[in-house]
Amino acid sequence: MNLSSTIQLANGVAMPRLGLGVWKAEEGKEAAQAVQWAIETGYQLIDTAAVYKNEKSVGEGIRAAGVPREELFITTKVWNDEQGYDSTLAAMDASLARLGLDYVDLYLIHWPVAGKYKETWRAMEKIYKDGKAKAIGVSNFHAHHLEDIMADAEIMPMVNQVELHPHLTQEPLREFCAKHNIVVEAWSPLGQGQLLTNDVLTTIGNKYGKTAAQVILRWDVQHNIVTIPKSVNQGRIKENASIFDFELTEEEMQLIDGLNQNARFGSDPDNFDF
Repeated sequence: MNLSSTIQLANGVAMPRLGLGVWKAEEGKEAAQAVQWAIETGYQLIDTAAVYKNEKSVGEGIRAAGVPREELFITTKVWNDEQGYDSTLAAMDASLARLGLDYVDLYLIHWPVAGKYKETWRAMEKIYKDGKAKAIGVSNFHAHHLEDIMADAEIMPMVNQVELHPHLTQEPLREFCAKHNIVVEAWSPLGQGQLLTNDVLTTIGNKYGKTAAQVILRWDVQHNIVTIPKSVNQGRIKENASIFDFELTEEEMQLIDGLNQNARFGSDPDNFDF
């Protein structure tokens, strides 16, 4: 495996296993430069969202890097206040305009807004059929939300992007997604930095000359979890990508699995108010 290694989605699209998240990267130079640095380092997956307010800068970073569009995998998401059928179609067009792209590789429903996400999914299916997104999926969906969509869906969700890290390993949800050929993608894989001093992770890292962050990202990759650590620091962006020159043992994987506390840093998809 290396930085251009991919995992296959249900429709045959190849999705990179490691990418750059740009949540909280400021619109303007900060976000554009982080994206450019990541692509120049060899990243192909860039993950943004309408609510991050930095799609325009992500597009600038993509163009500045000068890599052919077809070599990249760009994700964005429809925000909660734009869910519904017509508004989701409009939101997609607005995101494409801000990004300066003809299509995205993956379009996600950002959160399961009650009473709206099924209509939103119908719009996602149209977006997919129209070629504006090469793949469609969801974010922050529990298994019961997925079952609700899948009961009526013509096209099944291909990706579920959720909060996932060693303190929230999401094993039952991962099993559900594996059964239904849905790729799991981790946001906040480093637990918003809270896990970087964990003794188990630092001890394993010392053995390989790696940081706790690199150990976590390697754990993701070995579990077939796509992972998108966020950084606007050039050194950190490179460091996060340097996880393909070592392999965790089965015992080490189990030790990290054992750190689970079902602890969230973000909101619970069953109880959010935004």
